[in-house]
Amino acid sequence: MLYELKSLKSRSANAENPDGAPSMGGVRGGGHKGSPCVEWVEPSQVITLLDVTGSGTVRHIWLTFPPYHPDLYRGLIIRMYWDGQEAPSVEAPVGDFFGIAHARYRNMRSELTSFQPSNGLNCFIPMPFRKSARITVENDSDRTFSVFFYQVDYTLGDEHPEDTGYFHAQFRRSNCHPFHEDYVILDGIEGRGRYLGTVLGVRSVCVPEQWWGEGEIKMYFDGEETPTICGTGAEDYAGCAWGLEECFTPWQGCAVCDRENNMYSFYRWHTADPIYFESSMKVSIMQMGFGEKEFAKEKLGDDFVCYPAAGADDSFCYYDRSDDYCSVAYWYQTLPTKPFPPFPSKEERLKDLFFGEEGAKRNDI
Repeated sequence: MLYELKSLKSRSANAENPDGAPSMGGVRGGGHKGSPCVEWVEPSQVITLLDVTGSGTVRHIWLTFPPYHPDLYRGLIIRMYWDGQEAPSVEAPVGDFFGIAHARYRNMRSELTSFQPSNGLNCFIPMPFRKSARITVENDSDRTFSVFFYQVDYTLGDEHPEDTGYFHAQFRRSNCHPFHEDYVILDGIEGRGRYLGTVLGVRSVCVPEQWWGEGEIKMYFDGEETPTICGTGAEDYAGCAWGLEECFTPWQGCAVCDRENNMYSFYRWHTADPIYFESSMKVSIMQMGFGEKEFAKEKLGDDFVCYPAAGADDSFCYYDRSDDYCSVAYWYQTLPTKPFPPFPSKEERLKDLFFGEEGAKRNDI
């Protein structure tokens, strides 16, 4: 409750006070903005945003860097480690982690993450820890850039009950994902937990003239072979209908709806409709399109597999596709964190994303 008065210590870590120490905020340079940021960040450099021991909760993360730079949205990697674990519980490019896929920038607002003017990236997901917390950002791009600002707001002294989960987030990309296979957003985790949400990016490559988004989100609990939760289509999972339009609500929305370049990015938070699991969870989405049957058949040849389409005559159908998918899955679970699959290389993360005006901006900064 907002009005509860708790015996917690409020702290904030940034370049002025990287340890979040009491009475040490803004004292550098005689209190005249002596160290507001990290300057001249080199390739392969790792910046520690937070390294603290004890019990507490990360409440808010804000950061910014030279704006609208596609290489950095996919080249800066945020990682988080809880209670002394060697394997990260969070590993994702900063652009995707804060809510927008494809290394794109938009003004985006949601309950948990936001891109605010001009390139202010915010995350309000609570992140509890019992023994320690460490958060880093690695510059895994080929670029040196001038300034990196950040602030991590947290409390110390929180007493977390036994059933408290630890925050996790994992990035994946498959460009292009094989025909006749569901794209896997999350799999291979072990522990009791709660699925928090998804940021999903799709680049429509296969028959781009037709709608790509008939694929259903599927959620498998505790070793199931068939899902318990299955949606009705990609835009439906984002809360839209009959296609996607740019829109923002606290819990779901579409930040990128670029029909010219066939690129889409949307988010869905399960805060009001919680998704729990006891021992494991898998989340995937079908690759399925809709359109005129003969046109799709001509384009796909031997890969064409079609299915009857609801409410349409026989000249239209659903059919399997092969498109470029990327995602960040967010969830809470008990420790230990099972090591993630190998993280995609910078070449794999950036391939096929730059063109036109967006591509020209790569060399602006």
